[in-house]
Amino acid sequence: MSDGLRKRIVTAVVLGVALLVVLLGLPPLYSVALVSVLVLAGAWEWSGFLKVGTAARAAYVGLIALLMWAAWGVAASGRGRNLLIMIAVAWWLVALAWVALAPRRTSSLGAALAGVLALVPAWLALMCLRLSVDHGAEWVVFTLILVFAADIGAYFGGRHFGRVKLAPRVSPNKTWEGVLGGMLLSSAWAFGGSLWFHLPWLTFVPLCIAAVAFSIVGDLTESMLKRFAGLKDSGALLPGHGGMMDRIDSITAAAPVLFFGLTLMGVVP
Repeated sequence: MSDGLRKRIVTAVVLGVALLVVLLGLPPLYSVALVSVLVLAGAWEWSGFLKVGTAARAAYVGLIALLMWAAWGVAASGRGRNLLIMIAVAWWLVALAWVALAPRRTSSLGAALAGVLALVPAWLALMCLRLSVDHGAEWVVFTLILVFAADIGAYFGGRHFGRVKLAPRVSPNKTWEGVLGGMLLSSAWAFGGSLWFHLPWLTFVPLCIAAVAFSIVGDLTESMLKRFAGLKDSGALLPGHGGMMDRIDSITAAAPVLFFGLTLMGVVP
């Protein structure tokens, strides 16, 4: 086992245990605080894509925090919440077109707007899952593991079988074989989730696969913006992984999509 892979595994285990303890073992307020801190840490790293100074980066993080608070107020009504989530889903369709068709047409303003549309709705979706849905803590854990399973499957699938490049202009190391590996592992987790939450697997598993597909768009969008900023990683906070955004980029897209689907299924009141 390489030193890099060892660091990656140790970091993932430590972070995973901490998340489980907070989400499943502590009152909801702690979950809100933890997820908010992680998202704002991601916002700080995202501000590095904007090619601005430290003061402007801090102001950007403050803007994200303010918009998170405002989004929660809007989400107090089911209609407002659903509107914000639908805007997020629509944004990720735009991001898919951006990555596929014009990955080099990037600017600091575009990166700033992309950060707002990625981070704020993802935070909102996770908060609504935690606080507004029965077994909310379990739903948040399920969502996180769904994305992590896709990442793990993609990592090993691409490492051992990767041949056909997925998006060479954006992320040269990602392959379609990695995508397949991620889909297979996350589908197995999704099937287990359908049993755990007593949901029909014929609709729930495809929903999870759709969320995983969008998680790849989230990953590629961050990769595109890192290339624009001339960065290899978004940061160095997590040994073996890079920065916080390198861990949550996929979640920013998957969480709103999954939440939207659960709303359509009637799981979300």
